[in-house]
Amino acid sequence: MFNPEFLASDSEAISGNALIQYLQEQSPDVLQRVARSASPEIQDIIRHNVQGLLGMLPGEHFEVKVQTSRDNLAGLLASAMMTGYFLRQMEQRMELDTSLLASGGSDDLDSDPGPLFL
Repeated sequence: MFNPEFLASDSEAISGNALIQYLQEQSPDVLQRVARSASPEIQDIIRHNVQGLLGMLPGEHFEVKVQTSRDNLAGLLASAMMTGYFLRQMEQRMELDTSLLASGGSDDLDSDPGPLFL
């Protein structure tokens, strides 16, 4: 799922990027563990999103080749990463909503809780 070798580039374009430098300092085991932490549902949504962006045709009927620039590919990667972060946050919210409802919490979690007394 995650290829740590993409971090091995010593391009000037990424040498000043603090996040890339931080990722380069992490062990491959840590990076793999984080990559595997995404649920199958999130992985599936991201896969469909990227395929939609690329305009993927069914592989069994077509031989699809995609050609792009490095900058466009970087933008696609950034978009997929942000989508993943957003989806993980929404998944956590759904899990919290579900656990609150199961524990007898409010039926409408988005309703006004009423006045706040201090």
